[in-house]
Amino acid sequence: MNYDDILYNEHAGVATITINRPAVLNAFRAHTVEEMLHAFQRAGWNRDIGVIVLTGAGPKAFCVGGDHANHDDSGYGGRGTIGLPVDELQSVIRDVPKPVIARVNGYAIGGGNVLVTVCDLAIASASAVLGQVGPKVGSVDPGFGTALMARVVGEKRAREVWFLCRRYSAAQALDMGWINAVVPQAELDAEVARWCDEILALSPKALAIAKRSFNADSENIRAIGALGFEALSLYYGTEESREGTQAFLEKRPARFRRQGQGGTA
Repeated sequence: MNYDDILYNEHAGVATITINRPAVLNAFRAHTVEEMLHAFQRAGWNRDIGVIVLTGAGPKAFCVGGDHANHDDSGYGGRGTIGLPVDELQSVIRDVPKPVIARVNGYAIGGGNVLVTVCDLAIASASAVLGQVGPKVGSVDPGFGTALMARVVGEKRAREVWFLCRRYSAAQALDMGWINAVVPQAELDAEVARWCDEILALSPKALAIAKRSFNADSENIRAIGALGFEALSLYYGTEESREGTQAFLEKRPARFRRQGQGGTA
């Protein structure tokens, strides 16, 4: 398959999948997600591959989530519940029987941060920034984006991340258990390579069993996500969600609560 929105490389047992849309900080559209789905399946079931690395092109961003330029009342224009099969992508990252490492080279915001959360391991540059923005832009990432994050950083911290939409430095994220390691930007590739080499020295089948075992404990979150995405598809048609998207595109604060209307727009 020839890819438009991603780069795919295999070398010495490592498959690297790179979101290649640096002009929009590696935000993904429906086509991007379809290509990532294909690439993860391609790498995940290749016996010559022992570890998969997910990253973003350029020095600024890992991924900042869905591209709002492709978002309207019905979603993102592709297939799936919200026109963006991101729930399938999250699931395939968990389902492939080998470790997936997020190489976090910059901003990991919104749906990009959820990708970091669902990856098995995450190694970040010191300049990386993580956080959620859904409630700022009339959206949310249910299931793995919320419930799994609570498993990773704790319930109170996960609610803080979603209810305040703050940004967190790589050092803060490391302290919270959000990511596994932080290194200077110049050392990021070498550090990822070291982790890959250690994984490649281990039993592939034992690693696959361990990953399945970890996933089994949180597998119910997949069903929570399916329910959540159904609700999200309805929410996207509301005035409140439209205001969030429009405000983002116009680069202004959203006016979700308007005086005299007793609550949301």
